[in-house]
Amino acid sequence: MNHAIRIHATGGPEVLRWEKVDLPAPAAHEARVRQEAVGLNFIDIYHRTGLYPLPLPSGIGLEGAGIVEAIGSAVTDVQVGDRVAYAGGPPGAYAETRNLPADRLVKLPDAIDFKTGAAMMLQGLTAQYLLRRTYRVQPGDSILIHAAAGGVGQIACQWAKALGATVIGTVGSDEKAALAKAHGCDHPIVYTRENFVERVKEITGGAGVPVVYDSVGADTFSKSLDCLRPLGMMVLFGSASGPVPPFDLQSLAPKGSLFVTRPTIATYMAKRADLLQSAGELFDVVTSGAVKIGVNQTYALKEAAQAHIDLAARKTTGSTILLP
Repeated sequence: MNHAIRIHATGGPEVLRWEKVDLPAPAAHEARVRQEAVGLNFIDIYHRTGLYPLPLPSGIGLEGAGIVEAIGSAVTDVQVGDRVAYAGGPPGAYAETRNLPADRLVKLPDAIDFKTGAAMMLQGLTAQYLLRRTYRVQPGDSILIHAAAGGVGQIACQWAKALGATVIGTVGSDEKAALAKAHGCDHPIVYTRENFVERVKEITGGAGVPVVYDSVGADTFSKSLDCLRPLGMMVLFGSASGPVPPFDLQSLAPKGSLFVTRPTIATYMAKRADLLQSAGELFDVVTSGAVKIGVNQTYALKEAAQAHIDLAARKTTGSTILLP
């Protein structure tokens, strides 16, 4: 019998239930994947709490890696026995085995193991679209990345450094500053005791940065705008500290005709061609060694509630995986 974590109501970690679930044969365009590892991401907490609502009851989780066990009659993208990974919808990754739209699966290179594959897809594809599409980082750019010691942060710092950027990052402690620095962050700023706006201006000689990548949200958004140079881009891709309150768009004019965007992986990876290209770039930087994926925490899948508690308390660094 297949098991999965499901939610029947929104709320705290206690709403995560380990249940037996029936799994039908794959539909025409689906593939069945026996999961070897599942990724943990902050968006899972947003789904659990209802900040990003799901129709209930629901599975949860958006990332995993495993082996294709069966395919539907119309599937051509993968074959039985393929090693695959995925990131994005539909929710339901917290499962031993699941059916997925086959066009959402990418073949995992032999050089990348399942744990790394599950840990890297959502965060790595996020870093890819942020750095290569939302604002295309150029050699010589100075950029600001919030939560630089987190999963996306560590990948983005390494990747941006490999692209020739000067990387400024905010972190919550000296330990996380050391971790960020070890992963390509040139100038880690401990925001709990340093004014990151002043430090960014100091590091850039008063010019500001062309882009801020912000997954923190409410606690950092307004000050991040003050870090940007004229025509700079504010990229809000998460809300770890809570949603950003409404603000006056007119304020962007005196700050330098700034741009603000709220991208999502669902939009950037909606077309399979974009997914394959982005995943290919991610696999290339990982297999080349330019980006190293740190799987720093591992939990049994049935212990997902504890993993959520630790992630919300910012006790984790890098990537975390759940093992079915």
